[in-house]
Amino acid sequence: MTIRAPDRPDSWAPYLTWAKHHPHARYDLCGSNLLHCTLDDLPGARDALELMADNDDGYAPLVEAIARRYGVPAERVTTAPGAAGATFLALGALIRPGDTILAEWPGYDPQKGAARFLDARINTFDRSWATGFALDPERIAAAMTPDTRVVMLTNLHNPSGVHTDGPALMAIAALADAVGAKVLVDEVYLEGASGVDATPAALRSDVFITVSSLTKSFGLAGLRLGWALADPGTIEGIRRVRDVVDGTGAVPSERLGVVAFQHVDRLLERAHAILEPHWHMLEGFIESRPELEWVPPALGSCVAFPRLVGVADAEGFVDMARDEFAVGVVPGRYFGAPGHFRIAIGGERRTLEGGLEALGRALDRGIS
Repeated sequence: MTIRAPDRPDSWAPYLTWAKHHPHARYDLCGSNLLHCTLDDLPGARDALELMADNDDGYAPLVEAIARRYGVPAERVTTAPGAAGATFLALGALIRPGDTILAEWPGYDPQKGAARFLDARINTFDRSWATGFALDPERIAAAMTPDTRVVMLTNLHNPSGVHTDGPALMAIAALADAVGAKVLVDEVYLEGASGVDATPAALRSDVFITVSSLTKSFGLAGLRLGWALADPGTIEGIRRVRDVVDGTGAVPSERLGVVAFQHVDRLLERAHAILEPHWHMLEGFIESRPELEWVPPALGSCVAFPRLVGVADAEGFVDMARDEFAVGVVPGRYFGAPGHFRIAIGGERRTLEGGLEALGRALDRGIS
């Protein structure tokens, strides 16, 4: 499948436009962030606040903290305005109008939105329900051409939460390397998952660019603080693209980021304490409902992607559940799979409990 650039600016990333402006429900299970931290969850946060510091290419203590966390030299790290910002900056460094991008389908639409904005030609490969949304190197090989400049992935997969292991990633790296392409992997959910190999892809090969942030696995969405890990040449390119986007990061955010990396184990313990019980709650709900089926996401995923049995397009059900039962989930069409909906499980427990109860009543009403 080939996706062409839209004619209207409001179509660059339809999912994010919807996410910002859709009617909100009492039980909102649409947003995929981890429950946000308070200042009390981050010791030293109040004392770290300052309004100015030298951060021309990223606040040096933060860059060094990220480098220590992942065991790489500082020249392989750069900060960015969130993982989405890191994706945009990386694509800006790697592609030019008319270049070809290869993206997963279903997948996270704003990744493709950045490529659309940069006037790339977007080809897709299937992550099939039949194969449990697994990354299949053979499908990527069939879709790749000598013109492919970047392959874009998510791990954990967004929207399904499925994990991709190291051997599969390395097989994809070999395919990309053969045509001189890079593989950009959004890993914002990866460290919140339990029992999986969370090694950043960029540590496996210079073919990879890892983008991530403090948002999904760490509960610090408000900082809008992301980063990229890559080879030094790519990192330098990302920094120079940032010169014409926002120049530098926000000093208060980057200083608080240093504090976050000082307490990263504490933040991940908090994430696991929220996400694992919620995962089991959702598992019990879905397995009790014959109208639903799913590919179970990695334990600790913030999202899951069930589908309605025998229904080609779930949007009518999603609208009915919101309007009549006050529960919000994301229509699957925004990820390329209209028979599904994405449900978030990283928020408050009472919201998830109430939302699943309301979703059950919507299913009881019937699916038209």
